[in-house]
Parts: sequence; structure tokens; C-alpha cells
Amino acid sequence: MAIVVQKYGGTSVGTIDKIKNVAKRVAKRKEQGDNVVVVVSAMGKTTDILLGMAEDISANPDRRELDMLMSTGEQVSISLLSIALKELGCDSISLTGVQAGILTKGFHTKARITDIEIENVKKYISEDRVVVVAGFQGVDEEGNITTLGRGGSDTTAVALAAKLGAVCEIYTDVDGIYTVDPRLFSTARKLDEISYEEMVEMASLGSGVMETRSIEIAQRFNVPIYVALSTEEWPGTYIKEFDELMETKVITGLSVCDDDIMITINHVPYTVNNISMIFQKLALNDINIDMISQTAPSHGYINISFTAPQSDKFLIDRVLEDVKNKLKGIEVDVEEDITKLSVVGIGMKSQSGVAAKMFKIFADNNIEFKQVTTSEIRISYTINTDDKEKAVVAVAKEFNL
Repeated sequence: MAIVVQKYGGTSVGTIDKIKNVAKRVAKRKEQGDNVVVVVSAMGKTTDILLGMAEDISANPDRRELDMLMSTGEQVSISLLSIALKELGCDSISLTGVQAGILTKGFHTKARITDIEIENVKKYISEDRVVVVAGFQGVDEEGNITTLGRGGSDTTAVALAAKLGAVCEIYTDVDGIYTVDPRLFSTARKLDEISYEEMVEMASLGSGVMETRSIEIAQRFNVPIYVALSTEEWPGTYIKEFDELMETKVITGLSVCDDDIMITINHVPYTVNNISMIFQKLALNDINIDMISQTAPSHGYINISFTAPQSDKFLIDRVLEDVKNKLKGIEVDVEEDITKLSVVGIGMKSQSGVAAKMFKIFADNNIEFKQVTTSEIRISYTINTDDKEKAVVAVAKEFNL
């Protein structure tokens, strides 16, 4: 019997009726002869509600206690789903991240999985039970409950699939991976398949269907991922290793992210040590820096700009106050109304001219950009959020997305 790991997101288990429907899908798969491990998120907006409660008490809640609080959301959904499965005559057991052996390290609210002690999960599989595991959570070396950050249930599911040698199926409220978010470009195409490499870039750049770390784990351990709708039997999208039979367009997709801020530090005395000090302090606070640009030295000074998640703004402010104390005279400017727009495609490795087309699109549509960064398979720009809709439509049409 094959083992399959299925993951259902918060919208898929958002109500009791939806949980019952998920139970029917899982029970049907079990009846077809597969051993099933199910990873679920918290119901609907539960995580946001819990976070809001904490923020009603404190502007900066203790992160260990936040993890203790937010981990309860998944415990509700796993127990309800297990109850629903038993009601259908399908034997099951629910496990928290701790009980499933998910080991983590790093900062609270954004921990990383280091390993999974899989014996407990395997034991219940051998007893012919459906194992329902809480996504998004684990336990650190000191026995503290930790959470994995937004999208952490995807990471839980892929990591379990890697340990079990299983395929991973991600069921959500969309029916696959699209070239562009259909809410931004209504005629966007659904992809039948996409390479790990392209999906990592799209996920990290704002495509919200999958979490970046989950794709990185899948690529490292060659775990096939299937992304599909949780309520219908429509064809979805396969995420897998690139092969020559896959469609090769210059641009595979366009990602848009409104969740970043851009910080500019002006009048920085130009030494390598000063630049290192700034980014070391950000790294020590586990702040994920994305786009970085620096002006050429002028009269011994430079300006540095970088983007980072809006959710880390409090930490960034605290770090930069410390930097100001060390580097007298610097000025910090924070821009919140920015959008990161990125084009991604393996075809860029072998075909030139994408950057030139992008600059022409911006010029023809009077769209200003603040930063640009590149890799082998993507080009990213920061633009004013007011220009987002115009930019998405123009780029999607130009590259036939």
C-alpha cells in the first residue's frame, strides 16, 4: 500500500461542514487502498483571531507565548477531523506536532524543521489508521512548542512526505498554480506542471499558493507535489523536477507581493565593516532581507536600500535604532506602499531580452521602479502600489501569461 500525505488549508477546514467533506475525501482515498497521513491548518481565520487577541493585550507579545497560543488552532482542527473520520467508520488518530515528532530550531513564530522522529507516525500507519497531524508546529531542543510561520503547514506536509517516502498532495481553495494570480489578471492560465526551481522563486516572491521552504524541501528530497482544489475533482498542477518535456516559455509566471516594506539608510559612512554590521544585526533577529541595492560611494558615504516583510517592521525599527546609535548622522526612510513585481522563467537561462522588454513596458506605461534585482531565472522590481494593477496587466499581456 502506498503512503500519501495530504494537506488541507484553513479555508478547506473553515467550518464543520467543510471538515466533514474533507473527512469524506480522506476516507474515500483510504478505501482505495492508500495509507493516508493528513496535515491540516487551523480553521479559517483562527490564527489571525488568536494573534489579534494577543495584540489586544500587548503591542509586542512575547513570542514564546504567541507560539503556545497559536498552536492551539491546529489542535482544534485535527481533533475535529479525526472525530469526523471515526464517525464515517474510518479509524484515525490526531497528533500534535510534538506527538508527531516534529523537531525544530530557531526563533519563535518562525522556527524551522530540523528533523522528524517518524516512528510514532509509522506505528499508527502500520495499525491501518489515518494519521491526522497538526501543521505549522513542532518542538524545540528545550521542549518549547514552536510555530513555523505563515504557510508552515505546507512545510509540515512536505517534510512528512520526505521522511515517509511519499507523494504530497496540497488541497486548497484554488485549483492549481496559475501564471498570474487570477484576481489580478482574469485570463491567467493554469499550469499543468511547474519545476521546483521556478516554484521556489514564485513562492518566495509573493505567489501565495505554496510556502517557499516547503518547495525547497521537496526539491532537496525529490518529493512530487500535487496542488489541487479541495472541494472538486478538477485537474491540478504538479510541482516536480524540470524535464525536457515540460513547456518551455521564456516567462512561466508573474508574482506580486504587497507584504514588504522598503527601508533606505542614507548617509552611511562607507566601510565594509559598517555594511556588515547593519546586516549582521538584521540577521541576528532572523529578519529575512530580500532585495538590496547600494549607491556608489560619494564623498565617503553611501545609501543602502533593502526590502523585508512588513510583519518584521517592529524588529527592524528596533535594530535600526541601535544602528543609529553606532553610526551618527544616518537617516532612515521607510516606504510601506510598495509592491514587489517579479517575472520568473527557466527560459531566461537561455534567452535574452527579458529585462529590455520589462524596462520598455515600464516606460510605455509611465511606471517608475525603485529597485531591480535578478537571478538566472527571475527579475524583480519594486514599484509604487498604485501602479500594481497597470503593471500586472501590461506584463501579463506582453508575455502571454
